[in-house]
Amino acid sequence: MTKVQVKDLTFEKSITSAEIDDAISGIAGRINKDYEGKNPLFLAILNGAFIFAADLLRKITIPCEISFVKYASYSGTLTTSKVKELIGVGEELKGRHIIVVEDIVDTGITMDKLLIDIREKNPESVKLACFCFKPEAFQKSFEIDYLGLTIPTEFIVGYGLDYDGYGRNLPEIYKLVK
Repeated sequence: MTKVQVKDLTFEKSITSAEIDDAISGIAGRINKDYEGKNPLFLAILNGAFIFAADLLRKITIPCEISFVKYASYSGTLTTSKVKELIGVGEELKGRHIIVVEDIVDTGITMDKLLIDIREKNPESVKLACFCFKPEAFQKSFEIDYLGLTIPTEFIVGYGLDYDGYGRNLPEIYKLVK
């Protein structure tokens, strides 16, 4: 197993580039079909979802737009119960089809807050495209409409996911070695 060092922690390969590409192709295919003729606005969550959003958008064949927001609830390897809006929605959402693009949902605390904020702006529809989901950690009740991979509750880095800002640049996903 390939291992990498990120700051003071060691990680081993968990998800390959080929598995990542297959998951994104599946999501993109469904979105292309579901949103034909609708011109959705993709709303990507910074910082983690920027790589997933870029790869997903390259596979989207319908007319669309993209924008970015930044919410945070992590400190180191742990999630906090406090959600901070660092960069809010700048676009008019009323009457638009919104697809939120997120790298990972674990507890769901951050995404729940974001979805509430978006729905208050009266969009036509709101759907969630999420690359990784940790069902054992999930504490909320919203649905993930377009899901790439279901994974165990392990701390992971790579493919946009980080440990204190590091490791996002790894092309594959690595799990923490215990």
